[in-house]
Formats: sequence, C-alpha cells, structure tokens
Amino acid sequence: MTDIPRRTAARTAKLASLPLGMAGRAAAGWGRRLAGGDGEQISAQMMARSAEQLFAVLGELKGGAMKFGQALSVFEAAIPDEYAAPFRESLVKLQTAAPPMPTAEVHRMLAEQFGRGWRERFAAFDETPAAAASIGQVHRAVWHDGRDVAVKVQYPGAEEALRSDLRQLSRMTRLMQPLAPGLELKPLVAELRDRMEEELDYRDEAASQRVFAEAFDGDDRVKVPRVVASAPRAMISEWVSGRKLSDVIRSGTRPERDAAAVLLAEFLYSSPARVGLLHADPHPGNFQIMDDGRLLVLDYGAVARLPDGLPRPLSMMVRLALEDRPADLLALLRRENFVRPGSEVGAAEVMAFLAPFTEPLRTEMFRFDRAWLQGQAERLGDLRSPHFRTSRELNLPAQHLLIHRVTMGTLGVLCQLDADVPVRGIVQRWQPWIFGDEEERAGRRG
Repeated sequence: MTDIPRRTAARTAKLASLPLGMAGRAAAGWGRRLAGGDGEQISAQMMARSAEQLFAVLGELKGGAMKFGQALSVFEAAIPDEYAAPFRESLVKLQTAAPPMPTAEVHRMLAEQFGRGWRERFAAFDETPAAAASIGQVHRAVWHDGRDVAVKVQYPGAEEALRSDLRQLSRMTRLMQPLAPGLELKPLVAELRDRMEEELDYRDEAASQRVFAEAFDGDDRVKVPRVVASAPRAMISEWVSGRKLSDVIRSGTRPERDAAAVLLAEFLYSSPARVGLLHADPHPGNFQIMDDGRLLVLDYGAVARLPDGLPRPLSMMVRLALEDRPADLLALLRRENFVRPGSEVGAAEVMAFLAPFTEPLRTEMFRFDRAWLQGQAERLGDLRSPHFRTSRELNLPAQHLLIHRVTMGTLGVLCQLDADVPVRGIVQRWQPWIFGDEEERAGRRG
C-alpha cells in the first residue's frame, strides 16, 4: 500500500500535463506568429501535437483517463471540423488500444480470480493481448472444451486509478475545455464517476451480458457473445470478431455505413423494450460488423436498468413535441422536474428548444451527419442564443442522466457514420406509443 500515494501523484502529474501542454504550445504559437509565421500552419501544428499528447497520456494511464477519452470520442462529431480533425484519429485509438500490462501481472490476476490452476481451464492461452480498454485488457484463448474464448482481465489497481483520474479530471474540466469546444466536460466526468462502481465488478457485467445474450439468441441482426465464466476481476466469453465500427466510419462505403447505422440504431432503440436493459457505453470500439452482416456488441460493464422499458415521461416528451403541443409539453416537464424551480420559461421557448431533436422522427429517412450535429451543438452552446438561455432554465433529473448520455452518444456515432437511417420506423416499431399507437405497447418484450 505504501506506493499508492506515489502512483496517484504520478497519474495526477501526467493528467495535469494536458492543459499545461496546450498552454505552452499556445504561448509558443503566439511567439511564432509575432515573428511572422503562418498562422493557420502554426495552429494546425499546435492541434496535431495536442492530439498526440492526448492519446499518449490518456492511453498510457488507462483507468478513468482513458474512459474519459472514450466518452469524448463519441462526441467528436459535434465539434467543429477545424478543432476535431486533428484529434479524430487519436480519439479513435483510445476506443480499442492502450499499452498492455506485463505478462506476470496477467498471470497473477488470473491465479487470484480462478485459482492457481487457472491454466488447466485452457487448452491454449495467447500471452499477447488482443485488445485493451479503460479498466482491463482482452486475451484470446482456447477453452478446455475447444471453444475459442475472450479472456478479459482487469488491470491491478483499476479502482484506485478510476477514482484518482476522475477526481482530477473533474477539477481540470475548465482548463481542458479547449480540447472540446461546444461540449460541457464537467457533467460528462461527473456521470462517468457515478457509473464507476458498476464497471469494476465483472460479475455484474457478466450478468448483464447473459441477459442480452439470451434476448438476442438466434437474432439475424445482432450477436451478443455468451459468457463462459466470470469472477470479480476477470471474465471469459465466446470469442467473436468482425470489422471494427471505427473502420467503417473511416473508410466504409455509403451502403456499408448506412447498414451499420441501421443495425446500431435498432439495437439501442429496441433494447429497453426487448431486454429491459440499455447498453450504456455506445462508443465505436464496442461494436463490430461480422462477416454475415450482423452487429457484434461488446462490453456490458455499463448498463441502464429499465425493467419497464423506456421511462414513459421521456416517450411522452417526444410525442408532445412531435404533435406540437407546447403547453402540454411544458406542463409535463414541470411535473417531472425537468424545469428548474422558480423558472418562468415559456411553452413556446421550450418547444423551440426541443423541436430540432425530434427532426429525425418527422421524416421516413434522415441523414445523420456531422454538419447536423455541429449545428445543434452551436445552437445550444452560443451564449447569445435564446436556446442557450432556455437550456439554463431546464434541469436533467438524475434518474434520466444515463439515458440522455446514451442517446446523445448514439446520435454522435450515427453522425460519425454520415448515414441515412429510417429512424422513425425503428422507433415506431419499438416505442409505438410515441406515435399514438397505445394498443401495441404490450407484447413488445421478446
């Protein structure tokens, strides 16, 4: 235990290097401009170096730092291109790559979780990690019965790293804001901190994955790997692989991107009704496209538990906005504590604020692209905008915070795919009461 303060101090120092590094590069850039350097070229160099440092620091630290980077990667589509482009590749790397832990540590963790004879459970075990994430890394192996399996092993000290990083990132959000203009980083870090405990025990993740696997067993559009064994800090499931969604985003054809977007939208919109759970970590590193065209869904460490499906107030908000009923919408928002106490915000202001978010549901086919999402971010982030003032009158109740982040994260990925999606039909199938078809609500589960 004596080296924990030293490790924590070292992590804090590395995280602090991000805003300090940006400040130093900015000062140097100003100096070069004063000396007659090309302003655009200097700015591009500054952003590229900041991107390199972002990946180096967040990837090396893993823990909460890497989790923050993964969450940030989902929202890069909302950031103006002149800011986002240099960071795009670095943020994508954070979805699936990080420096591996030493082999001896992997062996120690597996012996601790499955007993000293853990090797006897496997016919073969690849010492080189196949993937790495925020709190663990994955090894490919062959189970004793011949099945190919994925072995996820948690990093030693993951809990300490998560707590330390998210605490420090929370303090630094204002300094780090230039990394993500138009996004509010502090609420993002706070929500990650609130979900932290759930992700540390792989038995909880295994239980959620089993529920998803059962619900989607035999599905012709979605594949959920079955769990083979689990322990608090290690988990074994079927080995399944495909083409990374980040690769489809980067180089997929139009039909490939459209097909991937439809699969992703259907999976996420159907899960509350079909499973009673919502996959709550929708960054591209958790999705792949299999050779048979199915969507492979990984990592169930973060889920929202929705035994009755999507909360009815959220569905009714969308329905009232679609039906252009501002007075009823405002009354519902007040009743469900979406409006701050004492606020005198008007019904027309609220309708104008929310209407653009229902735009994808007003047409049979909607093009999700960066320009649309950037327009929404600019509309809400402009201090001079009436929409910004309205947003300050509204409140997001804690019980809906995770659903909101998943919804916004999903929109971010769909816009990264730059895809045409029949989202109205998908939502109408799984949440028909939004469109007034109350009779179809029963029987959608399964």
